[in-house]
Parts: sequence; C-alpha cells; structure tokens
Amino acid sequence: MPAQSKAQQKAAGAALAAKRGEIPKSQLKGAARDMEKSMTETELEDLAETKRENLPKRKS
Repeated sequence: MPAQSKAQQKAAGAALAAKRGEIPKSQLKGAARDMEKSMTETELEDLAETKRENLPKRKS
C-alpha cells in the first residue's frame, strides 16, 4: 500500500528506521511512534518507499 501523503511517507521512514535500530525509539513523535508500534517492518517499507513527487503534503 503506497503512502497517500508526504507526511505519511516521512513518518513511515522514521518508524522504519527506529524499528531497525538505526535511531532511538525515543526520538519518534506522533504518527511515527504509533506506526512503529502497530505496523510490521514490511508494511513500513511499503509506505516509506513511495515516491514523493506527486503526493500532497497532507492527506485531506
């Protein structure tokens, strides 16, 4: 499932980095924190790898 906004893609990337241990989980805020807890690494990869070119900043 691709990301629907740039904000969602960015949050998924941060959550994925925390899940992999690249950044501390304590640095996560808001949606990224919730995503890290509730989604698998594969689901986060799908969201994070979405191209950002034609995405809106925020989902309306």
